[in-house]
Amino acid sequence: MQFLIEKITKLSFGWNERPLSEADLYRLCRRFNVVVQEMPLAVGGFYYRVMDRDFIAVDSKLPPVKKLAVLYHELGHFLFHMPASGTTANFHGVGRRTRQEIEADVFALCALIPREWIVTRTACDLIDLEGFPPEMVAERLKILADHGF
Repeated sequence: MQFLIEKITKLSFGWNERPLSEADLYRLCRRFNVVVQEMPLAVGGFYYRVMDRDFIAVDSKLPPVKKLAVLYHELGHFLFHMPASGTTANFHGVGRRTRQEIEADVFALCALIPREWIVTRTACDLIDLEGFPPEMVAERLKILADHGF
């Protein structure tokens, strides 16, 4: 997990320092030439690479907070798990929780709920005032307890 933190820190975009927005996500995608596609899907979203181009597909039916979490999760796959060459695909919420899925979740949750928020606000504040789903807040609290960030 330390490698993940070092790699993110080198990107210098405010991860885990402030809540990252949808505008931040699209700015990062433009920076790395990742195309985002919203469409009705049977899964939350997925990252895929075809013919040396990178894409994130997200379910257009998701509520805004969940959609943003899926987008950051899939961006995490691009940043940390992109193959050097060839075609790949990573699906959000499909299959078992591998190390790669956990890393993408950590990336997404810390992007949306920075450390300062998780230590200075109550879970009820994050749920009721900020609109985060309870399971997202619980997972973010677990990341803080397990990894300290």
